[in-house]
Amino acid sequence: MKKVLLSAAISTILGLTALPSMAKDVDLRMSWWGGNGRHQVTLKALEEFHKQNPDINVKAEYTGWDGHLSRLTTQIAGGTEPDVMQTNWNWLPIFSKTGDGFYDLNKMKDVIDLSQFDAKELQTTTVNGKLNGIPISVTARVFYFNDETWKKAGVEYPKTWDALMEAGKTFESKLGKQYYPVVLEHQDTLALLNSYMVQKYNTAAIDEKTKKLAWSKDQWNEFFQMYKKLVDSHVMPDTKYYASFGKSNMYEMKPWIQGEWGGTYMWNSTINKYSDNLKPPAKLELGNYPMLEGATDAGLFFKPAQMLSIGKSTKNPEAAAKLINFLLNNKEAVDTLGLERGVPLSKAAVKFLTEDGIIKEDDPAVSGLRLAQSLPTKLSVSPYFDDPQIVAQFGTTLQYIDYGQKSVEDAATDFQRQAERILRRAMR
Repeated sequence: MKKVLLSAAISTILGLTALPSMAKDVDLRMSWWGGNGRHQVTLKALEEFHKQNPDINVKAEYTGWDGHLSRLTTQIAGGTEPDVMQTNWNWLPIFSKTGDGFYDLNKMKDVIDLSQFDAKELQTTTVNGKLNGIPISVTARVFYFNDETWKKAGVEYPKTWDALMEAGKTFESKLGKQYYPVVLEHQDTLALLNSYMVQKYNTAAIDEKTKKLAWSKDQWNEFFQMYKKLVDSHVMPDTKYYASFGKSNMYEMKPWIQGEWGGTYMWNSTINKYSDNLKPPAKLELGNYPMLEGATDAGLFFKPAQMLSIGKSTKNPEAAAKLINFLLNNKEAVDTLGLERGVPLSKAAVKFLTEDGIIKEDDPAVSGLRLAQSLPTKLSVSPYFDDPQIVAQFGTTLQYIDYGQKSVEDAATDFQRQAERILRRAMR
């Protein structure tokens, strides 16, 4: 009997030593930018993730937009980037020209349910066959108008470019010089002018094959002449007038809140925060999209709103992939995040939010997306046209024009030269 017990004890001990040691907790870092609303819902979703995955701890690193890119650039250069990152589509040429700047998420297809996303959407965030990020949502700039201000002006929302110009003159004569049909920040102006030119010439601004700007000197002059026409027609305030209200967010400026600026050309995914700041009972309504007769492409900046990427330096890619799949496809996470990052692309997320009554077709963000999806978009916008240096150079060029430092023609020539230089360096 003693021999039997001893043998059993030895067998038990050997069995225990043969088992793998208990897995250690995994520590992840996740970064994102946004406002307080986004921070709070994301933190709540991370808490739920930890409850369901108690062996994975996630440290949150969140900021506002300003400075986020420069901080991430430093981290990536030093190999200290977070495991999971909210990233921008136009950062791919900056960090991942050959597709190796982020972890290839195709390797995690057994962890992340990629079937919830259309192949064409995943293709937009794929570089050289490597999936650099999962697009959270898609977004496009469309027109939104303050219903009360336009009623006061007695003007219908414009359906054509000419009608938009006429609205500017009516606003000025009926409401006063401080009233404008729309207000645009310089990056939005860049997108609007691109839309007009693409509609007219059916050619994208950048030819990635030749690594050059595709438009001629005369076309770039026309591009900036169109800006001058919008300002001179009182459709939108120039940069000099806009700068007089300080450096706060546009939707926090008094003319926007009071309805003196009667609308905007803005990403559908962010429009609710603009609408929420209007003085009641005013609200934003989706406008028509102006199209030139015979245009075959609307010239939209239609792109992934944001992506979730895994850092190439991560030591825990599977845990990071688990977190991404949770945030994009899990009901608890989807319900918590709502539309904070736009109307989601995940089919599962759309189903959950529609059933819960969160996705409503009359929501400005949703209706704006539906409008964008209905417009012809045969040409794709190069991410290089959204390069931060190109956008900054465009803003500088508008200031040259508005402050009388250069003629429109000279400013256009200078922009073309500087943009070509930026492209050569960015695309080499």
